[in-house]
Amino acid sequence: MSMRAEGIFIIGTDTAVGKTLIAAGLVAALQDQGIDVGVMKPLESGAPSFKSSPIPRDALYLKEIAGVHDDLDLINPYCFQAPLAPGVAAEQEGVEVDLQRIKGMYEKLKERHQFMVVEGAGGLLVPIAQGVLLPEFIKLLGLPLLLVARSSLGTINHTLLSLSYCQQEGLDVVGLITSKSTPDADLSEASNPQVIAQFSGVPLLGAFPYLRDYAGVKGNRAFLAQIFTEHIDMEKLLKGLGLTSKP
Repeated sequence: MSMRAEGIFIIGTDTAVGKTLIAAGLVAALQDQGIDVGVMKPLESGAPSFKSSPIPRDALYLKEIAGVHDDLDLINPYCFQAPLAPGVAAEQEGVEVDLQRIKGMYEKLKERHQFMVVEGAGGLLVPIAQGVLLPEFIKLLGLPLLLVARSSLGTINHTLLSLSYCQQEGLDVVGLITSKSTPDADLSEASNPQVIAQFSGVPLLGAFPYLRDYAGVKGNRAFLAQIFTEHIDMEKLLKGLGLTSKP
């Protein structure tokens, strides 16, 4: 990518692969580069409720890590309690997801920040509205993608299929990060990233370690930034986004 990107959209090969944690780590690492970063989690489902109102945990976490003062309703326009794909949860709750409304909120946030980190929901081909899959919304925003894949056995198939679809749809993938989302030992983790990079041609940016619950604490932002920069090739990522690193 030759032009400077205004943001990045983080997607996964599946649910629970570590997108939120990596999004937060990226936010912290970019801020340490002197970049003003805004965050957005347009759709969140499987949220706990308080007095019958869903609480967008992922969006709140990103807001806390980023330290932004943007309204939570801008960061997270749609939140659902059911642990289902957002489009399915919305239909069950009788809510119509308006993609243009989300884009309008994104534009407001973009005006306030130098760079935006937007996190998707679930995997790549997840329904987010009636008859709409996530890639349609990604195209609406026009952002490049960062793909997060689980590190364990089976990830080669899931990841290559996701990347193949991105290529088919003309989506710009600036890099791939593998994420260890469980403490279980897996022999394939040592070779999976290189095999994926070999067959996809997408830049491999690094392998994110399993952090247990430690990174979930707001006060550990500095730790999260350190872990991210230790395991992820920031120079390659910044170059792919058209950003310059701090001297």
